[in-house]
Amino acid sequence: MTHDPLPRAGARITLRRLGVADLSAFQAYRGDETVALYQGWSARNDQEALAFIEEMSAAELFSRGAWVQLAVADRETNGLIGDIGICVAADGMSAELGFTIDPGSQGKGLGTEALQEAVALLFEHSPVAQVVCITDARNSASVRLLERAGMRRVATAEVVFRGQPCIEHTYAVLRHEGRAV
Repeated sequence: MTHDPLPRAGARITLRRLGVADLSAFQAYRGDETVALYQGWSARNDQEALAFIEEMSAAELFSRGAWVQLAVADRETNGLIGDIGICVAADGMSAELGFTIDPGSQGKGLGTEALQEAVALLFEHSPVAQVVCITDARNSASVRLLERAGMRRVATAEVVFRGQPCIEHTYAVLRHEGRAV
């Protein structure tokens, strides 16, 4: 890809590359046990987190089969308020998103806006036909966010997550439906 479509500004958030200056904020919310409860990632020490941030700052967008993590920043201050992961499937036809929002920024619609911008980014700059998000059914805040973002539940499955049985919901939006709104 010759053109990087980042940063991408929404009304109140900006999707951009993670940077070294994000380390403190990144570690603060990713180290919060309540934030990490339903996440597939684990907390990292500062050295590991910095290496991850540096790797993601240069990662190719929309590389098939690989996750890339983008910063969700406050549009006015550019301060990190969360991150959103994007993984385009190996066949290039779908993508999965995962998101993490700092507790102090939750409940304000910023996660919804970030998710909508990420969906629009994918539909505008990749060939994917569908974007999906998977959430633990017990994560009611995530379920509400996905529904507010215009995604609809398309599957429910019993799985084992972190060694514990749980129910996961899969939400999706299709390209022909347009931007999630």
